[in-house]
Amino acid sequence: MLVVLALLGLVGGIGITAIGPGGVLPTIGLFALTDLSPAAVAGTAIVTHVATGVLGTAAFARSGQLRESGTRRMALLLACTAVIGTPFGVLINTAVSKRVFGLVLGVFVAVAAALVWYRERHRPTTVQAHPSTPLVAGLGLSVAIAAGVVGIGGPMLTVPLLIALGVPVLESLASAQVQSIVIASVGTVGYLVSGTINWPLAVLVGIPELAGVLLGWKIAYALSGRSLKYALVVTLLALAPYLAFHG
Repeated sequence: MLVVLALLGLVGGIGITAIGPGGVLPTIGLFALTDLSPAAVAGTAIVTHVATGVLGTAAFARSGQLRESGTRRMALLLACTAVIGTPFGVLINTAVSKRVFGLVLGVFVAVAAALVWYRERHRPTTVQAHPSTPLVAGLGLSVAIAAGVVGIGGPMLTVPLLIALGVPVLESLASAQVQSIVIASVGTVGYLVSGTINWPLAVLVGIPELAGVLLGWKIAYALSGRSLKYALVVTLLALAPYLAFHG
């Protein structure tokens, strides 16, 4: 079990910076392979995204995406709304049973798979690099609440949604990393107060996840990643029913 969790951390880290959805894999592993409560699953998973968000942000800053004013504006909006939305997600989690948590997680996994598939099959013909402020703020608030509930960093939903709005892939990935830092930090505080973070498992998952973030950044910057995207879609769609009924 421990080896599988570490591998899910590695693959999840690759997915975070290569295509966006990916950080949910450690959450899936903690839910399916351990007897942790929903709060402990979310808390243990979300704490790992503090470091992955920082590393991902540094990587995309180095490659230039976060030096662009439009990308910085989106990242700031997403980060500010995360401060508001994440505590609501953590609060909702405390009232969720394991059965409901599995259903919610299964739905999010299926939605993420559908978004990745849709964006790959329907690439925008025009690029709108700067969606409106209300649109980005609404997106950020919604994703932050969802992330707080299930213990994800944000890129799982934010990246496909931004791309669907016409934002280029690398700019979407870069903005979502900044958002992830805030979601994970605020979420960690919330789950830390309730004492629901399993630190040994967080370290087990988090260290390989960091290595995966660097690998994923190189993949995102050098390759199209189409095969990786379709592999993720198939994996997520296969897992969604299991998660929905596992609780």
